[in-house]
Amino acid sequence: MERRQNRAQPAIINPERFGVSFSLKQCREFKIEPRDALQFLISELGFRRFRLMSYWDEHEPTKGAYDFSQLDEQINAIEKSGGIVTLCLGARQPRWPENHWPQWALELEQAQRYEALYTYIKTVVNRYKSRICITNYQLENEALNRGFGLRGDFNRARLRHEYQLIKNLDSSRPIIMSTSNTYGLPLRRPRPSHYGFTMYQIQYQNGAYSRSRLPWWWYVMRARLIYFSTGHRSFIHELQTEPWGPKAIWELSTSEQDRSMNTVRLKKNIELAKKTNLFPVDLWGGEWWYWRYINGDTTLARTVRDQLRSVY
Repeated sequence: MERRQNRAQPAIINPERFGVSFSLKQCREFKIEPRDALQFLISELGFRRFRLMSYWDEHEPTKGAYDFSQLDEQINAIEKSGGIVTLCLGARQPRWPENHWPQWALELEQAQRYEALYTYIKTVVNRYKSRICITNYQLENEALNRGFGLRGDFNRARLRHEYQLIKNLDSSRPIIMSTSNTYGLPLRRPRPSHYGFTMYQIQYQNGAYSRSRLPWWWYVMRARLIYFSTGHRSFIHELQTEPWGPKAIWELSTSEQDRSMNTVRLKKNIELAKKTNLFPVDLWGGEWWYWRYINGDTTLARTVRDQLRSVY
């Protein structure tokens, strides 16, 4: 008993500084158990801030037939740990194919499809708005990004309607929206409570790897311009901490994965994000760290843990 009492408690990553996105679909692609992956991020790495997805095609695969059991389980696990959640809403949410319409909705006329989407959003918000661990919502990930994803639907009027719907259903929580490009200023409505930036350093595009030329201070300058123009603050909601190669990650060799993300690059990206002071910073790649971990490579997870558990 004495030894158990003296056992050191696992260090916790400050949720005001760092969090991580978590996707059921990405776990499925890696053929890893979502429950185990999430528990690894909570217990082994110490995360207490999570961005979760409410994929429409997962939770309403048949019109009017809902199954939120897996999302319930994720929220329960995070709540039990004392963590907090950003809950993504809408048809466009993180992870491929970016737009997660159920097939039955795609077969509807546009007006009917939109009404079905509004009904789904209403169902999600009403189901989870009593959960204290949910601190904010993210509406439509990179809503107007036409350069990435499948089955896109870029309608600002719909976006405004969704925004107002969520505010009417739950005015107590802030709504986050991510910018849809790296350069412009989001001056048009809707104007959310906070803007999220993506920060990628090495990507594979048009048959070759390319490195971002944007310095850390670019993000700071852009955040200041957005604050000056809108009165709302920005943060880094998607920091690259997984590979971007010529194929899906699970199809790449370890050496090919390491070309765009390895422990050295991982440290550099985290340090770059720290320099901006645009907290909280949500990391992108937790499912990959776990996949590599259970396949014998513990270096990535250890690097994340060591870089983020420092006191700030």
